[in-house]
Amino acid sequence: MAQLTPLALFKYLSDETRLNIILLLREMGEVCVCNLCSLLNQSQPKISRHLGMLRESGLLLGRKQGKWVHYRLSPQIPAWAAQVIEQAWLSEQEAIQNLTRVQRVESSTGCGAPVC
Repeated sequence: MAQLTPLALFKYLSDETRLNIILLLREMGEVCVCNLCSLLNQSQPKISRHLGMLRESGLLLGRKQGKWVHYRLSPQIPAWAAQVIEQAWLSEQEAIQNLTRVQRVESSTGCGAPVC
């Protein structure tokens, strides 16, 4: 893994799916792939491809549990990059929290993401 540069960070965050993954992980902490698929209404292969890119960049860490992998932001993210992510999250906080709120309601009624 090469050292993260501002150009690389902005390239990773320039994709809507990757940006949303980062913001959701900032909001929720550790999240399973199946929940990310449900939250973003995207297929598992697409989400996994983006997660792989983010993991290779050093932005994410994965933890395998059973057949699913749970992801979180890496604590080794450079401070400047963490500040960029924090500011992006602050600007989208309401939308991200609404998205996670809808997911919690759907999951509690049994029509959301599969149980991991």
